[in-house]
Amino acid sequence: MDILVTGSIAFDYLMRFPGKFKESLIAEALEKISVSFLVDEMTRHYGGVAANIAYNLALLGGRPRLMGTAGRDFGDYKVWLEQAGVDTSTVVVLTDVFTASFFANTDQENNQIASFYAGAMGRAGQYKINDVTNKRPDLVVISPNSPDAMQNLINECAEHKIPFLYDPSQQAARLDGDALLHGIERCNILMCNDYEWEVIEKKTGLSRPRAINTGLTLIITQGKEGAHIYRDGETFYIPPYEPVTPLEPTGVGDAFRAGVLRGLDLGLSLDICGRMGSVAAAFVLETIGTQNHRYTTEQFVARYRTAFDDDGALDVLLSSTTPKETQTAS
Repeated sequence: MDILVTGSIAFDYLMRFPGKFKESLIAEALEKISVSFLVDEMTRHYGGVAANIAYNLALLGGRPRLMGTAGRDFGDYKVWLEQAGVDTSTVVVLTDVFTASFFANTDQENNQIASFYAGAMGRAGQYKINDVTNKRPDLVVISPNSPDAMQNLINECAEHKIPFLYDPSQQAARLDGDALLHGIERCNILMCNDYEWEVIEKKTGLSRPRAINTGLTLIITQGKEGAHIYRDGETFYIPPYEPVTPLEPTGVGDAFRAGVLRGLDLGLSLDICGRMGSVAAAFVLETIGTQNHRYTTEQFVARYRTAFDDDGALDVLLSSTTPKETQTAS
């Protein structure tokens, strides 16, 4: 299956302040705040929802295509993704801006002051699938991006009858009910977490039974409680992979999506697809950074089988191409 993953491509800059923010903030003077924090450390990580999904798909032996807008600082990131097995030929590189970036400073009490620079992502709505490729994808993933880009991609997929997975994710809070419903009514698969589903229900008035009756596959993740998959009147409970030693949750949902997508790509049952998502998510949860984990398909299948029974179905994954080994991102 040719999967085109669209959405954000970004850098995450994570800093650690050795003190407490509250000791530098004066409640009576917040209207004229001017503070600076000297940090002990800073790390840069590769990120962005679409790039994270594509990276995890590549680890699972796929060759996803990544579509999004990146800036003039994308060079090293492009090499990293290509070495992992991601096709970046459909990424639009804009040389007059920087790639979207997330800057987060965390203090001793895990309070966080953060800023997000949209950069190249802010112009993603200017590009259609037909602008970056002549090859029709089998499935498009529409993940968080600039809102106009997401709406344009929904319309393009609907017009050309291209199946797509709709993943509004954190943009569920930004999009209004009509925009959300526009995507839900046209998608083949809807994926979100339980909080995002509550936002969608509130904004659209769409109940879970009504959504399922439209014919789409609905996947709702619930963190450490696992996930539920609904399709054609059936409900599949997907347990989380255990045991796991959690370090940092950022990017876990992206890995779960990749596991499910790779299972669908291989024609596996929904319960196995969901459990593949749980195992893929565990690798990220045990790592700081969204793309700092690494495994072979053999290692993935072995870990899957320590918790779940696939009755030999994952043998098909072992015959797929395993991405090249690369150094860990930093």
